[in-house]
Amino acid sequence: MKVLVVEDEVLIAMDIETLLIEHGHLVLGPACSIVDALHLLDAECPDVALLDFNIHDQPVTPVAERLRDLGVPFILTSAYDAKELRKYDALTEAQFVKKPFDDHDLLRALARAGP
Repeated sequence: MKVLVVEDEVLIAMDIETLLIEHGHLVLGPACSIVDALHLLDAECPDVALLDFNIHDQPVTPVAERLRDLGVPFILTSAYDAKELRKYDALTEAQFVKKPFDDHDLLRALARAGP
């Protein structure tokens, strides 16, 4: 699968990228800002996306809205409680993987979300 990764913590982004590549996925990004993520989406459409909720103290909702408009499923990764994130309309249908997460949990969520 082609996976868009939006994560502003560089080490976490690198770990996710390595995990995805090791499991045969193509990675778009990682994007470390909302603007970067939106630019990537202008150029290419992923099969699925992994979104950290808090990107430089801003909710990732603009990216989630664009993905929703494109029909691309996405998974939220966050240390925040899932109930808190559900108050954003663009995030109500998203799968949620709580940070810190286990690699297997993330891969299972991707398998459920992907084509």
